[in-house]
Amino acid sequence: MNKKGLTILMRARMRPSDPSKILLSPLADKVNRVAPDKQANQSGGSGMEPASENGNEQTNFSCRNRRPFELVKESMHSAISMNKTEVLDDVLNDFTEGYFSLSTESRKALLLSLAKEYDLNRAQVRELIKQYLGLELPKADPAEEGNVAEESSLSAFYRIERNLRHALKPAYEVLFERLNTHPGGLKFLSILRADILSILAEENIPSLRALDSYLKEKLGTWLSPATLELHQITWDYPASLLEKIVAYEAVHPISNLLDLKRRLGVGRRCFGYLHPAIPGEPLIFIEVALLKTVAQTIQEVLWDDPPILEHEATCALFYSISSTQPGLAGINLGKFLIKRVITLVKREMPQISTFATLSPIPGYMQWLLSKLASQLKLAETDDATHTSSDQSGSSFWENILEPEEERALLNLSEEYKAMTNGMEVMFNLLTTKDYAWTNSPEMLSVLKPPLMRLCARYLLQEKKRGKALDSVANFHLQNGAMVERINWMADRSEKGQHQSAGIMVNYVYRLENIEEYAQSYFSTGQIHSSDDILQYVKGVEA
Repeated sequence: MNKKGLTILMRARMRPSDPSKILLSPLADKVNRVAPDKQANQSGGSGMEPASENGNEQTNFSCRNRRPFELVKESMHSAISMNKTEVLDDVLNDFTEGYFSLSTESRKALLLSLAKEYDLNRAQVRELIKQYLGLELPKADPAEEGNVAEESSLSAFYRIERNLRHALKPAYEVLFERLNTHPGGLKFLSILRADILSILAEENIPSLRALDSYLKEKLGTWLSPATLELHQITWDYPASLLEKIVAYEAVHPISNLLDLKRRLGVGRRCFGYLHPAIPGEPLIFIEVALLKTVAQTIQEVLWDDPPILEHEATCALFYSISSTQPGLAGINLGKFLIKRVITLVKREMPQISTFATLSPIPGYMQWLLSKLASQLKLAETDDATHTSSDQSGSSFWENILEPEEERALLNLSEEYKAMTNGMEVMFNLLTTKDYAWTNSPEMLSVLKPPLMRLCARYLLQEKKRGKALDSVANFHLQNGAMVERINWMADRSEKGQHQSAGIMVNYVYRLENIEEYAQSYFSTGQIHSSDDILQYVKGVEA
């Protein structure tokens, strides 16, 4: 093993093996580098460096790294209010370093203070609105050239409108703007927002949600495509960057160095967006396989087949896209990344005619099991036994199985004949330990028709606020893709079984239709799909 490989392997082993843990602990990396852990605080060490033998130095180090809440809050106030640019960098350093020394509860208190105490002045806004409404509109057309008198009469409108625009900006905008131009500030802001999102996931606090909305808008502006650099990431890149690819791969974990080298080698591409203010760390990256046809299983993409000669490829398959920054959630960097990668690959390899994905369906099993559980609960509480043709019971009752699917499930074995309906059998099978049903050819044969049909229904018809319920589906559809095909047992991993019973979906980006499909989905929620997919839901009202 070469030196680079050893470095990547050692660093990757020091990180959490489960990428979800990285997402749940966005501060972990920064905290480990800046702030001492609880035990280190008690002993006087930083948790990263050996404790000093000198007792006074040890105490001083501990004090410097355990900044009290009030001191951090004071540095935050100074960072917002001060006008002395010559010391502003020092103040911002004090604030960011102090922030990481705070406990989770103290960080929450500080963010609440920022959201409430540095919000906009609503009394001032109300007063300006009153003044504005009290002005009398000019009778003449203000656009008429040479009408100096009318232009002059509008000066009061212009003045109040300017003051109103200024008053509608919260004071914390100053902090965000200053941090954005401060070394390391953009990365800090993404971590700050990750903390805000973590709090909001537990508790809906209106002032904090307003703070998040404002910061998200700012980050979206600062991370526009014009500021991002597209890189093709290869094995020749620094080990520190490749280690981040290993650590943040969220769809199909990279198992070892051979796996990583394969994903960066012949017949494969990896592209990432980097920002000059966050060097050496891709904000988002996408992995591409060059193939002859659109793959139906992730096994054939990752391991089963050796890569083809690149000049024989006619399909670029996007099989993984991962974000490295939880604080950038909701900022659609992937939209711009996919379109730029398509342009780049097409320019490099004109023979590529198909751009598709092999995507997970992360919400399918959660939706299906919830649907089955609710229907079984209704069946228990209703007096009558319902069938697919029985309309006398609860209006919420729905047998989601076709009659032939129901019969096949009830006839599986003697132990299931005692159950009242096929949905009960299906629920019990899908919730068995270690997904035992996947090892039985008979059960696979019986479950395939309903699982595939209901998966098509989930992707095409189940909506949230008029858009696809599944998060990955919504992402690709809003970027202009269409639903092409669903694939049985495409991901046999534990994660794949847990998320979608092993089913994966191909979305296709047709270059001539991308903008049209994106616009129709955005405006009306229309989901474009192939005839093969529509066959699964034919006759079912959307």
